[in-house]
Amino acid sequence: MTNQEHAPKVKPISIDNSLADMIAEELGENVYLCYQCVKCTSGCPVAEFFDWQPNQIMRALQLGQKDIIFESKTPWLCASCLTCTTRCPQGLDITAIMELITREATKRGYKPQVPETDHFNTAFMREVNIWNRSYEPGLMTELILRHPKNALEDIQLYLKFFQKRKVAFFPHPTRKPSKKNIKANPESADAVAYYPGCSLESTASEFDVSTRAVCESIGLNLFEPDGWVCCGSSAAHRADPEAAFRLPMENLVLMERSGFSEVTMPCAACYNRHKTAVHEIHEKPHHKDAVDQAMGYTYQDSVRVSTLIESIYEHIGPDQVAQKVKKPLQDLRLVCYYGCLLTRPPDVTRAKDPENPTDMDELMEALGATVLDWSYKTTCCGAGHSLSRPDIVHELSGNLVNHAHQVGADVIAVACPLCHMNLDARQFQMDVSAPMPILYFTQLMAIALDLPPKAAALNKNVVDPFPVFKEKELLDTS
Repeated sequence: MTNQEHAPKVKPISIDNSLADMIAEELGENVYLCYQCVKCTSGCPVAEFFDWQPNQIMRALQLGQKDIIFESKTPWLCASCLTCTTRCPQGLDITAIMELITREATKRGYKPQVPETDHFNTAFMREVNIWNRSYEPGLMTELILRHPKNALEDIQLYLKFFQKRKVAFFPHPTRKPSKKNIKANPESADAVAYYPGCSLESTASEFDVSTRAVCESIGLNLFEPDGWVCCGSSAAHRADPEAAFRLPMENLVLMERSGFSEVTMPCAACYNRHKTAVHEIHEKPHHKDAVDQAMGYTYQDSVRVSTLIESIYEHIGPDQVAQKVKKPLQDLRLVCYYGCLLTRPPDVTRAKDPENPTDMDELMEALGATVLDWSYKTTCCGAGHSLSRPDIVHELSGNLVNHAHQVGADVIAVACPLCHMNLDARQFQMDVSAPMPILYFTQLMAIALDLPPKAAALNKNVVDPFPVFKEKELLDTS
């Protein structure tokens, strides 16, 4: 008898490519292009909290290892910062793949491996479906009741907002634009449409107040059309991709039918979701056809979606801003924090340098501030995990604050309500070397333009910014 006859029989390996085929069909992503360069893992800010690393999930998809994929915490803990999508040399939208895995796991009866994330997504979308806007107090209350282990920290956060009068007691319901008779607005010829987003009505009210005051002062005419709806934020992308496309399209139709050629969005999440919808129009025209039919209007794709930074930079410019400065922010040392969604992914945002944007830097320099160089402009703060996994936010945002201290900054300038909430409102729960004021860039502009104190709305900030500005003699101490 030969040695081959004595050899144990090896069970042949079978590769189940059904999930890979589903991803290819629904997302247009070919997971077999992944060659394990590990860039997705090495750049992921949340990797330390995962059980399986992103590149390992991609390999499991290639091999059809469904138990690993659907029983992993990793897709549920993805912060949707889009770093992996931006850096993948094969151009794979790994963030979208993670989002699809969570949806498919739920459909197949797998228990959500991070219940807090699932509950956040479900509660958020319920609020949007009821009111057509998000309702932050209701969302916070539900999550506090569902997850008592985070209750103390979340109640502390809510009380901070309550003390600063930053929570709306009642929701702001609105009718969908597709249900209204929309007529061209006479203001549209000389104005940029203004989409504040849900957060600027409550927890980010200082951003709204300072934006309106600053834009009026520098001559950027903003007009807020009545009837806009929530963009769906990150919850819709995870839980309901149809809504993630339809909700921004409702707003774009409102802007177009109102006669506007540009809409500016202060919120980075709102901006990114609308830019993603515009990108999808071009990449998946059949999706647009379905939404056009549902809304009874054929969208002409005539509205440009801009960040507020872009609008000020392009319509006014740093030079004109500098000419309007009455109280230069001399001796104020700051770092600019852009966060994840203002620039990523570049295929969607068209950002010239998604890793090192400079527009906000130039605007702050025009105010007379000293803008310090640092390596954390677009490093994730924890994003939408603020209400689901605050421990992640404490770690990531705390690191950002400490790094800002290390380079000698007095304040951090931001342009996103989610970033501001994580860095400012939760800072009292973090392990930081010292408190660091977190200012919207428009608040700093209001001070430099010497607008009335109420225009900067500094009283709304959780971390007290007044000591820094008084020390620099930028505020009246009388």
